[in-house]
Amino acid sequence: MKQVVQNYKSGELALLDVPVPGCKPGGVLVRTAYSLISTGTELMKVSEAGMSMLGKARSRPDQVAKVVQSVATNGVPATYRKVMGKLDSYTPLGYSLCGVVEQVGDGIDDVKAGDLVACAGNEHALHAELNWVPKNLYTPVPDSLAPRHAAFGTVGSIALQGVRQGESRLGEVALVVGLGLIGQLVAQLLTASGVRVVGADPDPARCELAERLGAAACGDPASPAVESAVAELTDGHGVDQVYLAAGGGSNQPVELAARLCRDRGRVVDIGKCRLDLPWNAYYEKELDVRFSRSYGPGRYDPEYEIEGRDYPIGYVRWTERRNLACFLDLVARGRVDVEPLITRTVDFDDAVETYQRLKDGELKAVAVLFRYPEQAAGDGPSADAPVVSVPVVPAGARSSAPVRAARTPVRLAFVGAGNYATSMLLPHLARRDGVELSTVVTTTALSAANAQRKFGFREATTDLDAVLGDASVDAVFVVTRHSSHAELTRKALLAGKAVFVEKPLALTGEELTGVLDAVEESGNDRLQVGFNRRFAPLLQEAGKRFGARTGPASLRYLVNAGRLDHGSWYLQQGTEGSRFAGEGGHFVDTASWLLGADPVSVYALAPSGNEDLQVVLGYPDGSTATISYVTTGAAGFPKETLDLVADGKVLQLDDFVRSSVYDGRKRWVSSRLPKARDKGQSAELAAFVRAVRTGGPMPVPLGSLVATTAATLAVRAALAGGAPVTLAEAR
Repeated sequence: MKQVVQNYKSGELALLDVPVPGCKPGGVLVRTAYSLISTGTELMKVSEAGMSMLGKARSRPDQVAKVVQSVATNGVPATYRKVMGKLDSYTPLGYSLCGVVEQVGDGIDDVKAGDLVACAGNEHALHAELNWVPKNLYTPVPDSLAPRHAAFGTVGSIALQGVRQGESRLGEVALVVGLGLIGQLVAQLLTASGVRVVGADPDPARCELAERLGAAACGDPASPAVESAVAELTDGHGVDQVYLAAGGGSNQPVELAARLCRDRGRVVDIGKCRLDLPWNAYYEKELDVRFSRSYGPGRYDPEYEIEGRDYPIGYVRWTERRNLACFLDLVARGRVDVEPLITRTVDFDDAVETYQRLKDGELKAVAVLFRYPEQAAGDGPSADAPVVSVPVVPAGARSSAPVRAARTPVRLAFVGAGNYATSMLLPHLARRDGVELSTVVTTTALSAANAQRKFGFREATTDLDAVLGDASVDAVFVVTRHSSHAELTRKALLAGKAVFVEKPLALTGEELTGVLDAVEESGNDRLQVGFNRRFAPLLQEAGKRFGARTGPASLRYLVNAGRLDHGSWYLQQGTEGSRFAGEGGHFVDTASWLLGADPVSVYALAPSGNEDLQVVLGYPDGSTATISYVTTGAAGFPKETLDLVADGKVLQLDDFVRSSVYDGRKRWVSSRLPKARDKGQSAELAAFVRAVRTGGPMPVPLGSLVATTAATLAVRAALAGGAPVTLAEAR
């Protein structure tokens, strides 16, 4: 296997082939999915290795003291050989990762092979493809948490332990000095606990990031901005705590803490910074100086870390492992957001180059992740494999339509005139002012003639190219069988037309990429997929009544799809895809719209013998949506029922006939006659026509259409792999 190592004498960094560690009792063997570079601690170590011997001695006076003691005990020659032998050997790097349990050692019963775990320890959670990790230094990852986010577990625990040492209370004000990786996490944790945060860092980008993630104000510690913010937030009394998350040889953080802390405030040292305490300043305010020891109680105790002896919770509430689990839970529930902290994700093979770029200052980063190769065949399922790529929406595509003559009708062409087009789309368009049904294209002449007669198309034809080449046509509707959607959409985009394509947009990842290639080639992003549920009046009104969320949500969507008639083309899965691939985008889009984000993970289960599916979508803030797509239910039961639960509120939708919102003791109900069931087609078409007429944005952003399609397609990969699928943006 491969592992990142460093020679402390020469400063050499290397990616070495080393033996696979054995799986000893009391721990697990973990195959790494992502490991995190600590841009503070690790870069300090890398920089020290590049110093001269004198420089190394100056940077580590504690080690020099040990050498002096060894000389007194063992003599100069023996001490020299010992020191040089230790310096001139490879040492590991890394201490925070997420991976999949490959093998379980004796005495371990809380995880099994295939489970996703977060791991800690500078001897156990290394930048290596495989690591043996003792019991108290790993914890299972919550189901909704992406592996790349779980890789922050150790640094998050360090920040969490620092906050615990500060004993912050609701309503207090804290100063965080140093807004690197640890400082950013400390600021978020404090904000989540009801503390107002002022940040101090000379880097404007880091200050802006901290403010975006919840800090009240941030600025350069050398400027008056920080002092002014503290005075305003505390009525001139000073902050309740100062968290020192800075490194380096400057004594400025300690002096700033004394100046801005209130009388009898607390100063917590988390980073490795100079601590020459100005005696008068600290004495006069009687400041309480505290140290935060790494990830929490248990650190540096071999009986806890190696032998697995836990501390009783009644005596030690928060240990290393409990801090690790707590931080992962906070991220999974959306209380802490680590995604904005990720500056770069790089392949593990590029580890040495990445360290060098960080050391040289070429790569400015808060956090950098190493992404490891997928597990080899036969290694068992991985919660980080497979990864389904979400194609990147091309930059530079136009966001508005070509200039149209004022007050001219929007001219529409239809490709396909089957049951859905003639029952759910064309009736709304045929009676809409400002719309001209220009041409209908079908594969058979009779169906085109029927559509022309019934809806008043100006022309009927079987020649698609003639329609795409007609400059008078503003938009093309693709309402054909599923297998042709992507190719027809691609052609229409390349022809410069706005496109409305019924779901699905694509049946494979290659088809989806082909559509986006056409967007990039043509510069034309005028695309809408027929995801109409989000436009349904009852759901729109219920969403407004429910209001904005502050915490993660749980959404349940039951789709009583029923059985298909024998001979239905929907059953032709070899060419037309599965039923869920064809229809599932409706429900994914509705869930994502209600939750206000695109999914980041997909998990699916299917009982044998039918087409029933259970699909679980994970979202960035920890929200989840469960779609139960069943074909074995009673025919008389409503087709679609939905429940959304969050923040003490519940939204219910009963098959687009009735919607309700419960908020405490209040209840709002809206309903309509069953025959007037409205699933949003009319409103969706109105929005599309308006966008074409005005040149404004399309009703649904292209990125959302792509993410919904990718999530729908990922169901097949999740079923095949038997594990959650991560939706990762293609690189």
